[in-house]
Amino acid sequence: MKKADIHEFFTRLEAGDPEPRGELNYKNPYTLLVAVVLSAQATDVGVNKATKPLFEVADTPKKMLELGEATVRDYIKTIGLFNNKAKNVIKLSRQLLDEHDGNVPRDRAAMEKLAGVGRKTASVVANIAFGEPTIAVDTHIFRVGNRTGMAPGKTVLLVEKKLEKVVPDEFKLHAHHWLILHGRYVCKARKPDCPACIVSDLCKFKGKTL
Repeated sequence: MKKADIHEFFTRLEAGDPEPRGELNYKNPYTLLVAVVLSAQATDVGVNKATKPLFEVADTPKKMLELGEATVRDYIKTIGLFNNKAKNVIKLSRQLLDEHDGNVPRDRAAMEKLAGVGRKTASVVANIAFGEPTIAVDTHIFRVGNRTGMAPGKTVLLVEKKLEKVVPDEFKLHAHHWLILHGRYVCKARKPDCPACIVSDLCKFKGKTL
């Protein structure tokens, strides 16, 4: 995709949704971190249902530790991989208290040292909680990057690196959200809704639907 086309691509997405937001509910950087950790291989809707009552009683690492792993597990048992995720939530809460005075570190490398936190999770939290222009590549962004020809790559990391290069600086803060939402609701995996797509003419996908 040409540089001018990429600029136009994001200009249109911005016009359609000037202030995009993630769909996970949270109260502060800590609850955002927990929500993103829980969202691995789960839907945002499912995570929000589980975390609404959980965050009402535990919105800090200290409160989460006081609940204990068994109780946390009970709150999130409707989410996939809940046993392992409960362990990680307790462990990362302990790490935050022991190593960061109970605060979520702004540094992505420091975040990635927390239990259950990988590159994508750290990038999401850095972007939403701290306003860093990071682009966390999930399955939706991976698909959109490849289909459109904007950032083709065989791995998540390759797509991320290419997007960091080609996305104009003025759009980097919200690029992550625009691409996720576009992939989730328009450029869907099984059948992309090309007729409703506002950037269809810029896209290089050969299998466009009519």
